[in-house]
Amino acid sequence: MNRLTENKIVLVTRATRLAELVIRFNTVSQARFYVEHQGADFSDYLKEDTTYHHALIEAQSILAGIGRVQIVDRGFLPNFVFGPDDTIVTLGQDGLVANTLKYLSSQPVVGVNPDPARWDGKLLPFKVEDLSKVIPEVMAHGRATRSVTMAKAALNNGQTIYAVNDLFIGPKTHTSARYIIRSGELSEAQSSSGVIVSTGMGSTGWFKSLLTGAAAITHSAGATQQNAERLASKASNPGTRTKPGPHIQSEFAWDANYLFYTVREPFPTQTTGASLVFGRITDQTPLLLNSQMAEHGVIFSDGIENDFLEFNSGAQAVISIADRQGVLVQ
Repeated sequence: MNRLTENKIVLVTRATRLAELVIRFNTVSQARFYVEHQGADFSDYLKEDTTYHHALIEAQSILAGIGRVQIVDRGFLPNFVFGPDDTIVTLGQDGLVANTLKYLSSQPVVGVNPDPARWDGKLLPFKVEDLSKVIPEVMAHGRATRSVTMAKAALNNGQTIYAVNDLFIGPKTHTSARYIIRSGELSEAQSSSGVIVSTGMGSTGWFKSLLTGAAAITHSAGATQQNAERLASKASNPGTRTKPGPHIQSEFAWDANYLFYTVREPFPTQTTGASLVFGRITDQTPLLLNSQMAEHGVIFSDGIENDFLEFNSGAQAVISIADRQGVLVQ
């Protein structure tokens, strides 16, 4: 076979909903029984799975004519060693792109949409049939790329974790996180449901949800008397529509030289405060956190809860802009 290159092309995949159900219930027929017993349409699971595997076969065939192909399931990413000259192709939704980027050291990522009729990902500019043109251009450095600033959490025991969208620092379960937070010259002990650190790429996701929720609560609460009058008026005039909450502009550049931290549900007491609840993280002002949790404290990124660092009593975390960037092919 006359390949264009002997450099490795890593094709990152993820299980479909049907594949995950088969892992859980052992067979397709048992998965069908479970889904239909819940009143859902099993044919949609079959259609999604069939479309994805057709896309996978086609992608593998195209890439094999260009270079050496290695297929890696998303579940193996934390332990997979990428080569410095690898070209990475993701076949899945936006989340797969983000999950892959954080394990790379500036290798280019080509986001491919395996099912455009089902998914309209912002990070998936290419279809499978585009690979025959795009990959040679990437290898010849002939495609435009977009840099992505990442976040990094480094512990005092030497462990680190990176994030493309968000870092979460807090309790593993639905309990309170206890820690000391430091930003610049300011510090305080806090009790909350966790701290979220957001990148520019993550600013349209969890970050937007946090800001929108906070603004809507503040807008809706208002003064106690005004609320009482509004509720009384609404009860007397059921047709009255509630004024919409404020529009929140949360998005910032993917390659911004800063991050934002947000403290979720801070609870002020005699020994804990709620003043350092939102702010920027820059190279000059990293965020410092000292855990005061006896157990169940964790740091994870981009929604992957099973790839985490323990953050219990004695652990100190420095949250900063990562020393590497993600690279997305345009």
